[in-house]
Amino acid sequence: MVGAGIVVGTAPFLPSGTAPAKAAGADPAPVLLVKTPASGPMPPLPAENGWRGPMGIERIARLAPLGYQSPQAASDDTVQWVQVDLGAPTPLDHIKLFPMIDFGLGSQNYPVRFRVEAANAPNFASPIILADCTGADFPEPGDAVSHFPADKAKARYVRITVTRLRDRKFQLSKLEVWSGGKDVAEGCPISDSVHGDLGKTALTRGPRGQGEDVITDNPGNIIPARLWRPVSYQAQAPIDGVSLGDGVLKTAMQNNIDYLLASNSVDELVRPFRERAGMPIPAGLKPPIEFWDTDLPGSNAGRFLMGAGNTLRWMEHPELRARMNAIVDGIVECQRADGYLMAYPEESIFYSERGAYTRSWVTHGLIEAGLAGHSKAFPALRRFYDWFDTCPYLPELLRRAGQGVQGMIANTRTYFTPIGKPEDLQVVQRFFQENYWMEQLAQRDPKAIWQYPYDHPHNYLITSLEPYLDQYRATGAKKYWDAAKGGWDLYRDNWLHVGGSIAICEFEPYPPHSYYLHKHTGELCGSVFWARYNQRFHLLAPSEEKYVAEIEKSIYNNGLANQAGSKGIRYLSHLTGHKDAVTSHNTCCEGQGTRLLGSLPEYIYSTAKDGLYVNLFHASSIEWAQGSQNLKLTMETEFPFKPEVKLAFNTQNPVRSSIRVRIPSWASKPMPIHVNGKRAATGKAGTYVTLDRVWTSDDTITFTLPMEFQLTRYAGMDPSFGQERFALEYGPILMALVGKTGGGKGERLNLESQDLAASLSPILDQPLHFAVAGHTDHHYTPYWQVQEEEFTCYPVIGTSEASTTEPTEAGNLALASLGVKASSDSVYANEPGGTALIIDDHFVPAGEESHRWHSSLDTPHPHWIEVTLPQATKIGRVVIRFADPGGHPVDFDGIVQVNGKDKTIFSERGYSDPFHYRTTIKPVTTNTFRFVIRASANPAFPNAAQISRIELYPPASK
Repeated sequence: MVGAGIVVGTAPFLPSGTAPAKAAGADPAPVLLVKTPASGPMPPLPAENGWRGPMGIERIARLAPLGYQSPQAASDDTVQWVQVDLGAPTPLDHIKLFPMIDFGLGSQNYPVRFRVEAANAPNFASPIILADCTGADFPEPGDAVSHFPADKAKARYVRITVTRLRDRKFQLSKLEVWSGGKDVAEGCPISDSVHGDLGKTALTRGPRGQGEDVITDNPGNIIPARLWRPVSYQAQAPIDGVSLGDGVLKTAMQNNIDYLLASNSVDELVRPFRERAGMPIPAGLKPPIEFWDTDLPGSNAGRFLMGAGNTLRWMEHPELRARMNAIVDGIVECQRADGYLMAYPEESIFYSERGAYTRSWVTHGLIEAGLAGHSKAFPALRRFYDWFDTCPYLPELLRRAGQGVQGMIANTRTYFTPIGKPEDLQVVQRFFQENYWMEQLAQRDPKAIWQYPYDHPHNYLITSLEPYLDQYRATGAKKYWDAAKGGWDLYRDNWLHVGGSIAICEFEPYPPHSYYLHKHTGELCGSVFWARYNQRFHLLAPSEEKYVAEIEKSIYNNGLANQAGSKGIRYLSHLTGHKDAVTSHNTCCEGQGTRLLGSLPEYIYSTAKDGLYVNLFHASSIEWAQGSQNLKLTMETEFPFKPEVKLAFNTQNPVRSSIRVRIPSWASKPMPIHVNGKRAATGKAGTYVTLDRVWTSDDTITFTLPMEFQLTRYAGMDPSFGQERFALEYGPILMALVGKTGGGKGERLNLESQDLAASLSPILDQPLHFAVAGHTDHHYTPYWQVQEEEFTCYPVIGTSEASTTEPTEAGNLALASLGVKASSDSVYANEPGGTALIIDDHFVPAGEESHRWHSSLDTPHPHWIEVTLPQATKIGRVVIRFADPGGHPVDFDGIVQVNGKDKTIFSERGYSDPFHYRTTIKPVTTNTFRFVIRASANPAFPNAAQISRIELYPPASK
């Protein structure tokens, strides 16, 4: 039978606990009908698709890679086709077309009218029509997958012929040809009507790690609670009992209170909950903030509760508490009888990031309010998770909700509260756990982070690493530890800037060690997640100092650095130029920023059964119980402005306790520790010193933290312009060079890097501010103190000027001045003339994007660029310089012509150097060299290829 259509279910998308309203004899829910061949009807397309669409439909999981995009045509009526070669005649069961979708789950450039054909000859002289959708416009499918029965037709080739384009082109994410229960098109070469053979491309790629569908229901992942072997924390983070003295952390907390109180009224924060519940809304409220309030209703209340609830555990503030209580009361008042309490309507759970991000924000907020003493917060949260843990949306929530991985942490954190149940974790195991990804993480495969195959690579993946560590704590299953620790190693080794900010964001590629300074990195959310993640590791293994070192950097160089007094909180931690704009409208980084700033006291100390860990250094005191004894320790210090620290005991009776003092990894030398004025121990950097003895009131511990300057050379993928840049730290404090920064490329300090420390002198009455000898217009200051000034954390330090001339090595044969010509398969429309640039006399360093050849974005890989010498010449070495490190060639070949035949002289797959490729070859005589790029590093622009220069050299002299 010949047919065409999208296989769908029949149940419309309805809230749980309801059924379609249907009078006796009434027609079913309306559907859009498509004209099909007379031999068979097409299954109906849902009346609503995307996030509104019904469940149980085969849909493509976002964000899907681009498989094929046709070149842009002169008009929508231009006929174009793409076909796959199966290699041999094969009985066909059905064909699947996967749409290319956007963030809103809408299809992009899906064919308007088309045929699905099969044939045994590549020219389709005698085609078999499997589906003819040329008689009427085919409805946009959204994220639904189109199925076309093939009725066992036997053919070698399958072609999609498009007779009407959408916006002059068509796109597909994937083409599958099913035979005998498997996709026989996987890995097969394709060709199209414009370019001919294209080879193997992403159109016939294999399935992603957990498949292409949106359904993730794996009951086999569930570990029965009776088999759990919980792993206990070896230390505990205090939830109260810490008081701050004067210092930078206390100032930050007070500013955070002022920021919260100035942001929104109670009625404005509770408004979306009341709207969902059908309750009246008071007049005169500020309008909701676009996206942050409108797309993510309820997240603003979550933001306030995260900041206020954390703060009130340490500082009492009547107005802040009154508002927190009123917000929780308002949310509870709007809670449904079945437990549902989110501000967004239940049926919109797949819209934007509501089902994951917003749910997590509100969950965190209610947990913090419960810990701060609100009696209704935990019971309300329990009723909600009794609803959520059995709701009908779970099988599709990971893949259809925007960045569904964000939602895991809400469940695992709820489990570790007084109202937690095993089901809170088992829901994650069944519907959210990604076994393939856990294996990648355990193997420390960097692609697990920067090429996460779903929605989407980002620092927010840390929020799905935290839950795996929670699963390990609850169940004891080693696979969770392996995944969580692998993820920690990957971020630490590949995506941490000097200073501790996270060097990966969203919407652009961030290869390992990219450390971009002029792209969006350093999102505050990532630093807060990183601090919370490291806190978990610290509590599991408190003797390992490295976890607290990461928390310390996250606080000083990110949390404090992104706070603008009481005015607001910045989104990104820019490391050069100017700091990011200050906002106070419920951004994600405001939510996580206020959460971190409100919880600062809990990171200073950790308690253990036998004593205390002193982790950070700030004027403060802690009261804790050890056995039957109540103890108090007071810390006196002006750190980070001064390195001296004094700890004083207060106890009613002598008590034996182990006080463990952190010796920071940044300590420049061994650190003596004195008890009551006498040296008791000397600690090495990166350890804890344990002082185990009987303590009495007025016993003291004193030490001086060994703080010195540390210089780190920039090793990322930003262009170097032939010079070296360095970051300066003083202890854990990232320093910034304040002053004009040379147009964003970094001010050059005209001295050798090893002489920098000696050139610095303290500025009177400005602690931690340093003048630079010979540079009166610049000075160093702590990065966290920079506000509106121009600055760079990575100045050029050296005595040489930037390199913009021809490299010193002579003999390059591939120069236009020598009569060489260049050609390419295509050129990016916005950069005409780029082909000739690769052989001109103007040399630019690898990584400079202003001088490059860039292929068309409309043409899929492979791309090629070729140089033709004026006569046949012997070559023995090839150098290719890349333009954009984030989009450098990863799969490529070098091909020469010898006696009229192609000869491959090198072939690379998975090449990782982002700047250049150099190879020495067996000498060959040729007049033509072609560089063929089959894949590039940037998944956001899968069609793009780019280089800045080709250099050919004669064989080395013997």
